[in-house]
Amino acid sequence: MTNPADHIEIHPVAVFLESQSDPEANRFAFAYTIQITNNGTEPVQLLSRHWYITDANNEVEEVEGPGVVGLQPVIDPGETFQYSSGAIIETETGTMHGSYRMVTGAGESFDAPIPMFLLAPPRTIH
Repeated sequence: MTNPADHIEIHPVAVFLESQSDPEANRFAFAYTIQITNNGTEPVQLLSRHWYITDANNEVEEVEGPGVVGLQPVIDPGETFQYSSGAIIETETGTMHGSYRMVTGAGESFDAPIPMFLLAPPRTIH
């Protein structure tokens, strides 16, 4: 039997929000967009999220909660769900990764891993 998480493709993209950042106050704001594609054969529902947000000082903020942006979307086979949200860290660069708790149409719960992605202003990482 295959792991349902193997059929979930998660693609994150982050952008620096200069207008909402204040480097002198150690405030660096980022927006991120996540695309979640169901490459499986049955619908899945995203129930909750679990994030690890790490800044350049290795300070880790854990964020857990129901759904994403107030939704617990059902993603049908072959469909993609996309949403955008944001994060604020105290250093110029950092990373995010985590997982989504999901459930299949048959009621099987699983965690779909969110790959690590970089939080950094343009031209800071070579």
